[in-house]
Amino acid sequence: MASSIVNVPCNVQAIKGLDCQNYIGLRPSRNLKFNCVRTGTTARRPRLFVVRASEKNDGPVKKMGLSDEECEAAVVAGNVPKAPPVPRKPAAPVGTPVVPSLPLNRRPRRNRKSPVLRAAFQETQLSPANFVYPLFIHEGEEDTPIGAMPGCYRLGWRHGLVEEVGKARDVGVNSVVLFPKVPDALKSSAGDEAYNDNGLVPRAIRLLKDKYPDLVIYTDVALDPYSSDGHDGIVREDGVIMNDETVHQLCKQAVSQARAGADVVSPSDMMDGRIGAIREALDAEGFQHVSIMSYTAKYASSFYGPFREALDSNPRFGDKKTYQMNPANYREALVETHEDESEGADILLVKPGLPYLDIIRLLRDNSSLPIAAYQVSGEYSMIKAGGVLKMIDEEKVMMESLMCLRRAGADIILTYFALQAAKCLCGEKR
Repeated sequence: MASSIVNVPCNVQAIKGLDCQNYIGLRPSRNLKFNCVRTGTTARRPRLFVVRASEKNDGPVKKMGLSDEECEAAVVAGNVPKAPPVPRKPAAPVGTPVVPSLPLNRRPRRNRKSPVLRAAFQETQLSPANFVYPLFIHEGEEDTPIGAMPGCYRLGWRHGLVEEVGKARDVGVNSVVLFPKVPDALKSSAGDEAYNDNGLVPRAIRLLKDKYPDLVIYTDVALDPYSSDGHDGIVREDGVIMNDETVHQLCKQAVSQARAGADVVSPSDMMDGRIGAIREALDAEGFQHVSIMSYTAKYASSFYGPFREALDSNPRFGDKKTYQMNPANYREALVETHEDESEGADILLVKPGLPYLDIIRLLRDNSSLPIAAYQVSGEYSMIKAGGVLKMIDEEKVMMESLMCLRRAGADIILTYFALQAAKCLCGEKR
């Protein structure tokens, strides 16, 4: 520590061998050695008491009890307290060429030169409030691990679900979306179990609302967990997915979920016209306050594999390309956006997330509605696998991927990392 000099006015008549019991305004310290000098008195300058703190002092300089006027008078008189010296300019390594400075009016690196500046100018913020936590539930009492999704479980709806929601709330995540593993015996070609008021999802909603009244519960509106065919809609005998008949079932499903206490119903089926029909059905039953988050741009992606293992909801035949979007299409997302907006959607969702950042930005630039992104199971599992193999830093990649979704324009993110990422944001250690 550099030496400092404090010059203060002193009315002491004489100073003879100052000791640690008699100096003014200071307390004894083993780390301090004081050199005291009495200065002369003139008409313009009062007698001064000069105290020099030695380099051994690690504490702050003690206040001398001077008024603001006395401090200002000392500075006006030219008796300016000394500050630490200007830091030495760091030397360049040997061999560095000597060149004239580039004639740059703007150097963007100036705003990145310290952690404080980088934080001050950060354009995108990430918070636990931005996360919606997808949770898998089943009828069993034990939490069953999902092999393809390390760290994720089929949670028992009476115990494990409540405990996991409690952990999420502790770190600021207060929104969840529920996905049910329905017993095969309850599945049918028309998916009637989807609107059973005493089914797995309505029971779980009522339980969570009883325990956590302010929890925001999103639900999935689609027939695939309830369909014996594994498709999001009713399948005709020739394999065609029937649109309008499916929408009829989805309306009953959404009303059942709203009746149980859902805050946001989320049609993920991609049937034409289902947003307007669901809005009308909800309003007719008195659920005008229930929001609709539409899976507006849900692509027929290969990133969904682990999710389908989690719910045992793989199609029994064919694929979902006649109702989910072609990954090659960009402009088509605008068509879906305009339709969902006009039909009454409250939130627009893009799925998957990271491979479709351009679609998130497209919706953000063309709609004033909140935009959601779903960081799907395949994205989650790849990051987890890379971390286990030590090919990447799991935590850093996780946080970067979530920040990228926010930067692209997502207001909320459905992510299986919600709990883990929120802990990081709250400063908890891995």
